[in-house]
Amino acid sequence: MFNKPISQKASQFTESVIREMTRLAMEHNAVNLSQGFPDFPAPEVLKEAAIDAIRNDINQYAITWGAKNFREALVDKTRRFLGIDIDSEREITVTCGSTEAMIDVLLAVINPGDEVIVFEPFYENYGPDAIISGATPRFVSLRRPDWSFDEKELAAAFNNKTKAIILNTPNNPTGKVFSREELQYIAGLCQKWDVLCITDEIYEHIIYDGVKHVSMITLDGMRDRTIVVNGMSKTYSVTGWRVGYILSPPNITGAIRKMHDFMTVGAPAPLMDAGATALRLPDEYYAGMAAHYQERRDRTMKMLTDAGLNPILPKGAYYIMCDIGDWGYANDVEFSRFLVKDIGVATVPGSSFFRDPASGKDIIRFTFCKKVETLSAAEERLKKLRKGVSVGG
Repeated sequence: MFNKPISQKASQFTESVIREMTRLAMEHNAVNLSQGFPDFPAPEVLKEAAIDAIRNDINQYAITWGAKNFREALVDKTRRFLGIDIDSEREITVTCGSTEAMIDVLLAVINPGDEVIVFEPFYENYGPDAIISGATPRFVSLRRPDWSFDEKELAAAFNNKTKAIILNTPNNPTGKVFSREELQYIAGLCQKWDVLCITDEIYEHIIYDGVKHVSMITLDGMRDRTIVVNGMSKTYSVTGWRVGYILSPPNITGAIRKMHDFMTVGAPAPLMDAGATALRLPDEYYAGMAAHYQERRDRTMKMLTDAGLNPILPKGAYYIMCDIGDWGYANDVEFSRFLVKDIGVATVPGSSFFRDPASGKDIIRFTFCKKVETLSAAEERLKKLRKGVSVGG
């Protein structure tokens, strides 16, 4: 038996709570509203494009930083939706999902002792990513019910050691969409302190109620200090394809590509080929997808409200945070385990999105990127909460 200590990095964080809840859902035959993957098919045109790519023997390594047709399609899409022109040869790196993209970026720009600012609640990967890359995270709170930040608290987090700020808009887990005014304030701090903004925009097209997604890369003075992390997973309902991408200033791209090369070599060649088809889908596709999700959001909000779970309305992404502080349970983990085992619905404990678990002990997160039949099944099970099954804790 090997007896020497494991890596100190590995000992500083746990396995993914979200994936753990999916396993519990399977174990207890629960409706899985925890992990954010659609349970409905991808668009038929994408499936056919992937099949065609395999039939056409696109099976070998593409260029390490991404197949040329995918990068060219991404140039066109970025011009269409963000209004900027990017260089397919010098500003794009295609990765194995946006998860790899984020760690590639951090490994490329972080040195030991550098600080990275992270808003909390945060997507659970950001904390471990900072540790793996050697960064010291500095956390700034997003406050309920609108998940706004305090400008003075944010300004105080910046200092000479700050290398980057991680921004996720539309936001997982809160559903917050940062406004142009908020982004301009953040941009001002980045420019004052010579800080990079690493912006995760994986939910850019999943927005509601007329809200607009604004990318930091489009703001004055931010083109050369913004790194955009994105991917196909959410927009095209292909979370298992693992095709992500990075838009970065040319002077940083080389370092990112080196990290990507030795991390995974390259993204799946046939799926990049199919991805080029996805990126060129017409505007109607994106409008229809947002409308599709808004219907599910509204249905899930009513379902959770009727169950007494105090949901907070999201403006983007496909998650809903609920305040369970008045349910009488010791913490979110106990309540989540009760829901999956006794009620038959899986959620995510809110504490997994905070540095200090106590900060999320009265919050849980549901996802609604599911078929109508799945949401109906969850609704039927949650009716038991109104029948007093939940009394206790």
